[in-house]
Amino acid sequence: MKLAKLIALLGVLAMGAILVYAFTVGDFAAEGSRLTSMPWGIVSLVDLYVGFTLFSLWIAYREPNWWRAAIWIILMMVLGFFTGSLYTLIALYQSDGDWERFWHGRSRTS
Repeated sequence: MKLAKLIALLGVLAMGAILVYAFTVGDFAAEGSRLTSMPWGIVSLVDLYVGFTLFSLWIAYREPNWWRAAIWIILMMVLGFFTGSLYTLIALYQSDGDWERFWHGRSRTS
């Protein structure tokens, strides 16, 4: 579980840094329109949002409150795997070393 926490923390740090860089240096509208004008840019976006959606299904399953799940899912769609890494890191710490609790959260029936 220590390795998983380290990987999740590195994901939070890497995604946080790259998001700050992109928002301060990049031009979202101009670069986004260039990206969506290329076939592989479209493939990359579809691939990314399929991943976001699948990860969001896990969030929805784990979270006991629909409104908490909705907030996490909105953040996932906006901030990507910065949110996914942060959610994973929090879930790892809350699970206290129990992998079943990590995967199922409060949805666990046993």
